[in-house]
Amino acid sequence: MSIKTVGVVGAGTMGNGIVQVCAVAGLTVIMQDIAEDAVQRGLDTISTSLDRLIKKEKISADDKAAALANIQTTTTMDDLKDLDIVIEAATENEALKLRIFEQLDKICKPSALLASNTSSISLTKIAGATQRPEQVVGMHFMNPVPMMALVEVIRALQTSDAVYQQIHKLSEFIGKVPVEAKDSPGFVANRILIPMINEAAYVYYEGLASAEGIDEIMKLGMAHPMGPLMLADLIGLDTCYSVIKVLHDGFGDSKYRPCPIWQQMVDAGYLGRKSGRGFYRYDQ
Repeated sequence: MSIKTVGVVGAGTMGNGIVQVCAVAGLTVIMQDIAEDAVQRGLDTISTSLDRLIKKEKISADDKAAALANIQTTTTMDDLKDLDIVIEAATENEALKLRIFEQLDKICKPSALLASNTSSISLTKIAGATQRPEQVVGMHFMNPVPMMALVEVIRALQTSDAVYQQIHKLSEFIGKVPVEAKDSPGFVANRILIPMINEAAYVYYEGLASAEGIDEIMKLGMAHPMGPLMLADLIGLDTCYSVIKVLHDGFGDSKYRPCPIWQQMVDAGYLGRKSGRGFYRYDQ
């Protein structure tokens, strides 16, 4: 495989998960975030996650040591300049992502591929922010990254066949199952998932059932491993809100109208597990 070195922009939940699976697969990885405490939290999360895999006898202590040795951290984007691919895993905000890709395009070597872990934003628009649009692609990992097999590989209108094939091989190399999707609001996974979560939020908002009741109905009645509101807390309520807005704006269809509770919860700082409170409490 031609890709040997990987950069990941963002050390949060998705970013550190991507770093972990790449490092475990033997790739050299640089994890970048804007603050030193953010990269340290990301590194601590990876260490804890690897410890869980040791307890489950999925990896050995030597495997953990080797994976951590493959990871470098930085708060400077310039340190990503010589890598084969950089995967952006920043907050789901279009303006932020476009700005990051403009920066990466200027910094990274001409042959470098640029990928986004966006869960809904147009890859064609992101690619258009660079001078190498044929080398831009979507790698939408699922949360939690170390446990979930899927990588939704999204082709921007400009993505070349050769770049798609490289990303397909990279996904398999790090132990994932790549599935191709065309560029469209929400792609495939979130175009189906997020409207269901949004409808569950409406049911809760209208007082038809408790969060526990809604989730129990979906788990017992539809064999979902996790209820939609607990899943929303795992994804992040701010992220869910961003995606449903992208769907609503992108299609102009009232079936994607966001439940008012999203704005209320985000305004209150109730973002799910990462903030200690969402539809459920995690801080007690």
